Amino acid sequence: MSEFDLIRRHFTRPAPAGILGVGDDCALLPAMPGAWAVSTDLLLQGRHFFADVDPRALGHKALAVNLSDLAAMGAEPAGFVLGLGLPAVDEAWLAGFADGLHRLAERWRCPLVGGDTTRSDTGITLSVTVFGRVDARRALRRDAARDGDDIWVSGTLGEADVALRLLLRARGQGLERSDELGRALAGLDPQAASRLLEQTRPRLDWPQPRIALGLALAGVAHAAIDLSDGLLQDLGHVVAASHCGALLDAPALPLAKPLAALGERPAWQAALGGGDVYELCFTAPVAARARIAAMAGRLDLPLTRIGRMDAAVDGIGVRGSQGELLDAATLPQGFDHFR
Repeated sequence: MSEFDLIRRHFTRPAPAGILGVGDDCALLPAMPGAWAVSTDLLLQGRHFFADVDPRALGHKALAVNLSDLAAMGAEPAGFVLGLGLPAVDEAWLAGFADGLHRLAERWRCPLVGGDTTRSDTGITLSVTVFGRVDARRALRRDAARDGDDIWVSGTLGEADVALRLLLRARGQGLERSDELGRALAGLDPQAASRLLEQTRPRLDWPQPRIALGLALAGVAHAAIDLSDGLLQDLGHVVAASHCGALLDAPALPLAKPLAALGERPAWQAALGGGDVYELCFTAPVAARARIAAMAGRLDLPLTRIGRMDAAVDGIGVRGSQGELLDAATLPQGFDHFR
């Protein structure tokens, strides 16, 4: 199969009215009032995903992580481009990957409008750039949090980090024992570890971008961010940009039910430091609590108040079960590609 056969067979779909999509030198998107929200992510085999990952899940995730960025800005998806590097042409793999990609694209009306393919001798490389529309005056920026704002988070936390650690152990790539979560996972018997992996892995492989929530929060929330690198690290970006500290209550964290088997402190560590979550963390005035509670019911999505922005706090403080401040040296750092 040639490069162009590959594109025609797996990545060419009819473009919505008003859009010139795959097949020309550039895509054409209709002009609009307001602003374009643009985000890009790079996924590398061995760094961001395992070689034997379900290709449908990989296609889904490649787009989902970008849509999550649009959600964090309160932007409506408009389209995306795909860069794809492959060691070889595998028809079955491509069919699965394209199916996962297009299913999510169709769900959020975000068509593939262009991109590029090439041969890669270092494994599969994926790059997605997504475009969205937003009224710049209502965009959910990181620098807009205010002293006294409630801090909220959507969904539940911790599953993806647990799943990743268990997958690494299953592949003989080690399991950190130097932290509380690592020691708790290392202490599981094989049957318990297998059951926990089965319960948590869907959140790692099939993240759900909170587009509907982001759109609903525009004009209600002050600031927002998606939790791709862990709650503490990502909230830290909001704290830095907004020049205001934050105080979190660890017992309020919405922990996924399977994490209860690990104990309180290891579960907190997964929730505070675990990446690949793609839930939204946002700040909003106290007066918006009733509106946010109604929003949670309307979207059928748990929204949990986990703390507040506090100008008297330096950075992020985390309180434990007795209201005591946890030692900052014991808190997880989150994910960093170069650390």
